[in-house]
Amino acid sequence: MKRRLFRDRLKKGLKNPGFKRAFEAEDLPARLALRIAELRQKEGLSQADLAKRLGAKQQLIARIESLDHTNMTLSTLQKIAWALHRRLVVDLR
Repeated sequence: MKRRLFRDRLKKGLKNPGFKRAFEAEDLPARLALRIAELRQKEGLSQADLAKRLGAKQQLIARIESLDHTNMTLSTLQKIAWALHRRLVVDLR
């Protein structure tokens, strides 16, 4: 029931152009953060382990996963993909 209520509110909110722009601006970084955390956990890695593979500090991974670092470059995303034994796919639709 709660999920349906959220979807209904979101659908209504997306009719507002300002809300829609704000939602879309946060959607991709949020999905990336969740996916990175999911794949890191599937690999059995801590944030510190992933950071070590990147030659970075654990705080970077924590910031990425908590949406405090939403300006990732393609280079950073590529390094994360390699560190997680994945490949980065970028597409424009």
